[in-house]
Amino acid sequence: MTKPWILAFAFVAAPPLLARTDGPSILVVYDSRTGHTEKLARGIAEGVGQVEGAVAVLRRREEVRDEEILSASGILLGSPVHWASLSAESKAFLERVGQVLVEAKELGPGTTPRTRAAGAFVTGGAVSSGKELARLSILAAFLNMRFVVVGGEEADGFGTLGAQATTAGIDPGVSEAELDEARRFGKRFAEVTLAFVR
Repeated sequence: MTKPWILAFAFVAAPPLLARTDGPSILVVYDSRTGHTEKLARGIAEGVGQVEGAVAVLRRREEVRDEEILSASGILLGSPVHWASLSAESKAFLERVGQVLVEAKELGPGTTPRTRAAGAFVTGGAVSSGKELARLSILAAFLNMRFVVVGGEEADGFGTLGAQATTAGIDPGVSEAELDEARRFGKRFAEVTLAFVR
């Protein structure tokens, strides 16, 4: 019988999902301190992988290369909630996306941008920790960069601003229900994104 600690080690040591060349890439970017946002990102990437023709590229925000931003058909950004907003590092990543697009002449006066999708996901310690505000901040930045924003879907079939997880209190960490929401979000995001690029 496999020891639980061996499985945990295998999960942590698993390499990031790498881009393949057989379909449009969806960049799933995250900032994570405790591993909660990373876990949600992995769930989203799994959902993207359920859609034929979509390729999930999972990256920590500091590992993203400029060419991955430019080649992505969609970008999903995940952040922990800090003081009812996204983390400073996530904000810096958004600024970098804007800079990369401006330098590539895909953003700014007289430019014709490529049609790209964008989405947001967050983790926060409390139910009312500002998860909505953090997601709205991410989505507003992407809208200003002329991305098409795609929202998520909760268990009852209503729309959301994107996947989220409440990581403290009576249900600490990322629950299976929250991971299911992340997978649904990734799947929906990929389906909508592919509708743009086909």
